[in-house]
Amino acid sequence: MSSTTTMDLSRTARTRITDTVVWIVLASGAIFMLAPLLWMLSTSLKTQLEVFALPPVWIPEVPQWDTYVRMWENSYILSGFANSAIVTFSVTILGTLTCSLAAFSIAKMRLPYRNAIFIGLLTGIMIPFPTLMIPQFVIFARIGWVDTLLPLIVPAVFGNIIVIFFLRQYLESVPNSLIEAAKIDGASFWQIFWRMIFPIIRPAVAAQFILWFMAVWNDYLAPILYLRTPERQTLQVVIANMNVQYATQRDYPLIMGASVVALLPIVVVFLIFQRQIIESIALTGSKG
Repeated sequence: MSSTTTMDLSRTARTRITDTVVWIVLASGAIFMLAPLLWMLSTSLKTQLEVFALPPVWIPEVPQWDTYVRMWENSYILSGFANSAIVTFSVTILGTLTCSLAAFSIAKMRLPYRNAIFIGLLTGIMIPFPTLMIPQFVIFARIGWVDTLLPLIVPAVFGNIIVIFFLRQYLESVPNSLIEAAKIDGASFWQIFWRMIFPIIRPAVAAQFILWFMAVWNDYLAPILYLRTPERQTLQVVIANMNVQYATQRDYPLIMGASVVALLPIVVVFLIFQRQIIESIALTGSKG
């Protein structure tokens, strides 16, 4: 056997060992991340005795599906779920549209002082939300928006600075010659955006949509400030109130069941947009 063949075999063996080690590390990380979620699901189906059993019970002997029935009947989970869905889908769908248009305007339109506008938007990231809580609350209280969903929806519908920033950076790779050619052909800016720009940035939009969806769906601080009536509270506030109410009764299965319900929309949205996220990562890597 020649030395070249021996080197090729050793190289193949090293590659297999490396792939195996990487697979083991990634599988271990996946198990480490999934274990709390599986424990949450398992706990929601346990009896109260099994929750505190030692050694821990991973799989309940008799799944307590009535926990989910009690959850819907004895709490405001349904109204909280509906309120969170209204806020999240309104903000992310309308806000993604406004962010895409803003990014297109800043990146490709000949706006006066567009760089100054962009820098001004970026400075908004440096202002922490706690410094704005009191002024915003005073404004919304004076116009009668407190204890409604409007303070959670209206400001965010006008865009998210971080989303605008990432989409604008993504659009920098699009040649200006394409837009100029479309303008020469008589296309309006609206047609250029919908038929040319939006299909190009769709993977980036999908990735930012999921991140924004998760942030709005899991938001707790803003809803706890503005929402007082239990029927108008979002899901995260409802679960927090359940934690105060039922933790003293050691009814942790009920709390875990509500947490499982709160997790489902994020999983569904991720499964729907996962292909676009992979495309976004692949395109970003190829451009680099």
